Order: sequence, then C-alpha cells, then structure tokens
Amino acid sequence: MKRIVLVRHSEEPGDDHVQTTLMANGHAVTTAMPFKGEAIDLDAVDGAVIYGGPFNVFDTDEHPFLDHEAGLIEHCLSNDLPLLGICQGAQQIAWHLGADVGPVESGIREFGYFEIRPTAEAGDFLDRPLFLPQNHFHTFALPAGAVHLASSETFPNQAFRIGDKTYALQFHAEQGPPGFRRWQDRQGAPYGTLGAQDRDEQDRLMEAHHAAQLAWFSGFVTKLFG
Repeated sequence: MKRIVLVRHSEEPGDDHVQTTLMANGHAVTTAMPFKGEAIDLDAVDGAVIYGGPFNVFDTDEHPFLDHEAGLIEHCLSNDLPLLGICQGAQQIAWHLGADVGPVESGIREFGYFEIRPTAEAGDFLDRPLFLPQNHFHTFALPAGAVHLASSETFPNQAFRIGDKTYALQFHAEQGPPGFRRWQDRQGAPYGTLGAQDRDEQDRLMEAHHAAQLAWFSGFVTKLFG
C-alpha cells in the first residue's frame, strides 16, 4: 500500500479512473486542493497525481499555490517517487523542468475525443493509437532529458516521461463518461471554437472508444503506482 496524494484544481467527485483504480488496488488515497489553501504533507507522500485545471502554470505571482505544488513535483523527482501530471499537471511538470508552456499561435484547441498515437520511443507505454478525451488549448515543449511518448494531429507533444516514474499526459485518460459529460454540460463549454468537436461527435467517439481507454489507462496506473 502506498500513500498517494491527488492534487485537484477544482471540486470534482472522485469518480475518475485514477482514483478508482488506485483505491481498487488498495492504496491510501488522499486529496489536496492547494488552490483552496490546503497544504500537502510531503512526509506522507509515496506518490502523487496532479490533475488538470483552469490555471496558467506560469502565473505563479497570481497563484502562489502553484509554487507549493512545484515543491511536490521536486519532492517526487528527487526521491524517485511515482508522479503523474494530467493536462495542467503535465504542463506544471514541463514548466518546472524549464520547458515552454502556453497556447499555440493559431488559437486551436482540443475538446472531445482525439486519436493519440505512440511515438517511436513509446515502448510499452502505448502500443497502438487510441482515442482519448481532451480539453485544452495550452501545450508544452519537451523538457531536457524527456522521452517523447505520444502525439496527436494538432498537438505533437501529448505525453513524455522523465526517468521511469514521472509521466506527463496532455490528454485526460482519467476521465470517464460521467466526468466528460459534466464538462459538456458546463456553462461556457467551448463548442464552436477552433478544433472543438460537436457534442454528437463526442458522444459517438466516447461510446466507441471508452472501453479501450479504460483498459489501457487502468493498466498504466497500476503499473506506475503498483
């Protein structure tokens, strides 16, 4: 059993595939929300997941809690602890390691289910293309020493790893249908923007590909965290 902290940037039910897989595997899972002023006890961390969110990772003066989360990233890197960053969390890892992060000049985004393709260096991370949920318009450059793992047609940097235990994923493989439908139903959901799929297309792809998404991602989480 490992003590895994889940760092969230919004108040969401714990129905995502990270939390449910970790709990099914018997780990001691706790949630921290530094954006609400909650502190992370680094002495009680055997691994961490940093979720997506609405915050620009470079706005540390405006959002000083991001520096607190950077301390968690460094703690995991320095102590060879498993660390998974998702969307904003992936961008935080890239930014912490000196890579550029931000929107692309075209203003395009990914909102829906998009094909993620393994790179030649992906190894056993991903052995075939998968359609996975996305909801972002920022991207990251690859930090020095990163292994490039996956790409999509619009955003070439979709995943990287540092060493054997730190993974950064731009896509939202943790998000099952209930969570993605919450995004679809939100006021201001970015339908009609450049790169966003319409809802019918999202629903069709969700139905066709969620089973493969869950099988792959639950196996990945189990392998990373034990």
